[in-house]
Amino acid sequence: MIVIIDCGMGNLHSVQNAVLHLGGQAEITDSAERILGAESVIFPGQAHFGKAVKELHRRGLFSCVKEKISQKVPFLGICMGMQLLMEESEEAPGQKALGVIPGRVKRFARGVLVPHIGWNQLKLINRPHGLFQGVKQGTHFYFAHSYYCVPADDGFVAGVTAYGAEFASSVKKDNVWGVQFHPEKSQDAGLRILKNFLAFTKAEGGR
Repeated sequence: MIVIIDCGMGNLHSVQNAVLHLGGQAEITDSAERILGAESVIFPGQAHFGKAVKELHRRGLFSCVKEKISQKVPFLGICMGMQLLMEESEEAPGQKALGVIPGRVKRFARGVLVPHIGWNQLKLINRPHGLFQGVKQGTHFYFAHSYYCVPADDGFVAGVTAYGAEFASSVKKDNVWGVQFHPEKSQDAGLRILKNFLAFTKAEGGR
């Protein structure tokens, strides 16, 4: 069973429907007990960074999510779910996020249209890993965001996308993956990523 974390940030049912379409089982919940008992976790979202952090605390999920990640089960953060893996964001100064991956979230520089909405290419870098098995270099995915992640160590970056300048559009650390784009809105390529994630549920922590 895959648990999809409900933090009031939207996009949940489209992710669930994509998983069901692929033959997986997915439950949407904000129950800490259900999350801690899951075989793998997807954390999607579209929201203001500060509001998302506060909502995690309000629902009693902040420490729960960190504990679940420490269990070394497959964990996928999508869009805001990826940004919350960082330590902090320019969108909400002073708000501390999960800090699973050292780094911060920055706003796109002046000179490019914000938000960054639409299809854009993903360039895979560093050691290719299973989340992108079968995904060709330069494949287009669907984006919708105004801020981007800047990991403290380039070794955490799995893929980059050019928008004004290159930014980290995918990250990986141990059992944790993050994608800034929306696989559930990215047609066949996005379904391929979710299919790969489903396979991690049956493997040894997706490693």
